[in-house]
Amino acid sequence: MPLGSLRPSPLVEQATEHLREQITQGEWPVGTRLPGENALAKALGVGRSTVREALRALAGAGLVQARQGSGVFVIATAGAAEPAESWAARLRRAAITDVYEVRMIVETQAAVLAAGRRTEEDMAALEAALEARERGAEGDDAAFVDADIALHAAVVAAAGNPVLSDLFAEFAPALRGRLIDLVELLGLREHHRNPGHDTHAALVAAIREGDGTAAGGILQAELEQTLTHLHAKR
Repeated sequence: MPLGSLRPSPLVEQATEHLREQITQGEWPVGTRLPGENALAKALGVGRSTVREALRALAGAGLVQARQGSGVFVIATAGAAEPAESWAARLRRAAITDVYEVRMIVETQAAVLAAGRRTEEDMAALEAALEARERGAEGDDAAFVDADIALHAAVVAAAGNPVLSDLFAEFAPALRGRLIDLVELLGLREHHRNPGHDTHAALVAAIREGDGTAAGGILQAELEQTLTHLHAKR
């Protein structure tokens, strides 16, 4: 069955469904290695980032598995009854714009709380995380994203709410891969190895000064800007 080019929107959902059909209809039996991202993108008429999102959705559904250095393989079909989807799986298959909207809500409010509750230990952790983000900028995209997430985790921790911290801890792994792709997709580090440094420094300063309005506003503006880029790329 030929894949065929997709309609303009929503591309990720369509790509996921087309690839799922290939598996469920026996075109790619269990154990089959899927074509590479470039081949799938060309066949579907979409970009590589859309293919990555679709493959993540299929992985979250338990149909495929990425094997480092080997590719993506079919590990199951949709013929059997599927178990209830876990929160982690739901996050993995969610559209990046949906993930980012939730991230914005959670982290903006966490920053407001952090400004009112931060301790000296929290501030030491935030200052260390800001410095680590600067050092991470000297590495590859993955190292930079890991350092960036660590700083945002420190902001959430400073809110002093263990439920928020647990939520972010489960949220972060699903976010990590998307952010690495995002840095590449938007070319965020092509002209500046440490994008957003001034913004993050201002965020830490606002929390130190106990200014929740400023802290929440800085973080929301940063995430909204990225979300705008994401919507434009869909």
